[in-house]
Amino acid sequence: MTNPVLSQSADYPIPQMPPPPSKVQELHQGQAVPTIKQMVKDAFTMKASDIHIRVGQPTRFRIQGEMVRLKDQVKVTSEMFEHFLTEILAPRQRKQFDEDKELDTAIFYPGFVRCRVNCFDSLTGGAMVLRLISLKIPTIDELNLPPVLKRVISQPQGLILITGPTGSGKSTTLAAMINHLNENAKRHVVTIEDPIEFVHPSKKCLVSQREVGIHTLEFHRALRAVLREDPDVILIGEMRDRVTVNTALQAAQTGHLVLGTLHTRNAINSINRLLNLFDVDEQPAMRIQICDSLVAVIAQLLVPTVDNSRTAVHDILINTPAMSDFLLKDDAESAQQLMESDSYEGMQLINQAIFEQVVAGRITMEEAERVSPEPADLDRRFRMAGIEADGSVRQFKPGKSPFSSDK
Repeated sequence: MTNPVLSQSADYPIPQMPPPPSKVQELHQGQAVPTIKQMVKDAFTMKASDIHIRVGQPTRFRIQGEMVRLKDQVKVTSEMFEHFLTEILAPRQRKQFDEDKELDTAIFYPGFVRCRVNCFDSLTGGAMVLRLISLKIPTIDELNLPPVLKRVISQPQGLILITGPTGSGKSTTLAAMINHLNENAKRHVVTIEDPIEFVHPSKKCLVSQREVGIHTLEFHRALRAVLREDPDVILIGEMRDRVTVNTALQAAQTGHLVLGTLHTRNAINSINRLLNLFDVDEQPAMRIQICDSLVAVIAQLLVPTVDNSRTAVHDILINTPAMSDFLLKDDAESAQQLMESDSYEGMQLINQAIFEQVVAGRITMEEAERVSPEPADLDRRFRMAGIEADGSVRQFKPGKSPFSSDK
């Protein structure tokens, strides 16, 4: 009998996963043990981004970036955790988890939601984290992302870096950019993901998504093979080592558009992060290759908003001829000044974006100062605009600019 959850379709190539059962599995000390599926439904309703399950602890949801303990959750026992593993893992995955003590996978609820899953062992026992991923791929406009991202993803070749700390929405931004390309260009997009998060149906583009552990046994093997798969666009995820960086640069220099991610908090530092993967004597040559291939670096942070949502703010570096010259000279100060001034090309500093969100009333000054990489610079911008520390607007003489020295 064919299981509908495991069935494949041309538009939605779903990884082979066992279906989560929809009913409660057993009673534990007189209470019904919830299924993973029910917890995912509850998390989805509460707009949580993640579910944290750990033996010896009650289940927690991450809501608006904070860990929230629900009142009705009991402590997870070893027996309960075993049922959770049986619910979401195939036998071979369960064996792999027992051997490796960690496992990355994904589960899919048709018409509802996908979850990226990480299972691991801990001091108190087994644990797992589920990241909820919407089945609907958001657009660049729906996410209020800078319009320049549409131009960036439409480039014929080169290297695009999306950077930011864990949980900053890099995967969502990448998905929105791939979706824009999918709706507006006729190209072959190949992704190597661990695991697949957003599922892209082929529209104008042909999209081939490969998951490490399911569609390929090893990341670097898939990376070596991708150039033989006639791609136009390659999404390789994290630039994790020098092999990945070398392959990405080779692809970018031979006519492909390559998208990768880093965990840096600003755009300029991303270049140095790549260079630090190489020996000191190799770095000058690698700097030339990176500057020759680079299209753009988009560094992203998520900031809580006043309406209990979150919005993304960005550092945007576009590799114009002037910017490339500064990067080749390792002139970070001049590169930063160019990012601040060259709004025509779509560049900006993250503090500019944070400032605009405060002025628009979307985020508070407290949140702005908390997330800013340079709080002193942000405070200077507020003072020049006549905004006091309490958020009030300073009163100026008639006809005087907030930027005038004569107040």
